[in-house]
Amino acid sequence: MQGKIIKGIAGFYYVHVAESGIYECKAKGIFRKLNTKPTVGDDCIIEVISEEEKTGNISELLPRRNELLRPTVSNVDQALVIFACVSPDINYNLLDRFLIRMQMEGIPTIMVFNKADLVSDEVKALIREVYERAGNKILFTSKNTLEGIEELREILRGKTSTVAGPSGVGKSTLVNILQSNVYMETGAISDKIERGKHTTRHSEIIPIEGSTYIVDTPGFSTLYINELMPEELKDFYPDFEVENRCRFDGCNHFKEPDCAVKDAVNSGLINKTRYDNYVLLFEELKSIKRY
Repeated sequence: MQGKIIKGIAGFYYVHVAESGIYECKAKGIFRKLNTKPTVGDDCIIEVISEEEKTGNISELLPRRNELLRPTVSNVDQALVIFACVSPDINYNLLDRFLIRMQMEGIPTIMVFNKADLVSDEVKALIREVYERAGNKILFTSKNTLEGIEELREILRGKTSTVAGPSGVGKSTLVNILQSNVYMETGAISDKIERGKHTTRHSEIIPIEGSTYIVDTPGFSTLYINELMPEELKDFYPDFEVENRCRFDGCNHFKEPDCAVKDAVNSGLINKTRYDNYVLLFEELKSIKRY
């Protein structure tokens, strides 16, 4: 039968089969001969050893659509970048790092601003203004009023979505609401999985319903974009595309004169917060010693 690997610990792989639950599996030796190994997110074929004990062997890995290396997870369809509207306040510089990282990985991104019930419509409008011009889909959510929850369910349905964002913004709370106790049977294998809980920081996939999954990716807790060259950074700011041309081809929109992007910031066509973050990141990338 076909399933998805949702966790791997010490040579054991936990495979979710939509129709019948989660199986503890070992990978067949053929994968060593092929110089490959299963990873979280892989779709696979398993041979059931015991239906009662929910054990089996992984006999085949299906082709991967994509693969992230940091953290290691395959077949990701989209990313939810989750920040709180307040408490903690939005760190726009960190938020830009998340957006750039996802663009570098080629993953479509949905921006989720949680705790929306704690701020006014005016504050939401300001948040929206910063990023809507950059072409990002924006969603406001709240555990208290359930604002945005059903829309979020629809965005997630039938896809594997990775979740990124700083601590304290309510990521776990949102995931718990979305689960709606549909897969409480996963508790039956908690003892097996528990043995690796404190020894691994690998990705784990949470089944929501049917073929809908959320990826818990601890590697996205800290963000580095150091492999970017400074002159590449502007390519990750689509809102910097303006009608007028800069004086110099290849302008980095930093200290060059007659820069159309800086003119657009001064006239309000480009959000100043976005540009200020761009300058900070550009200076950071310039300061990195490269050998």
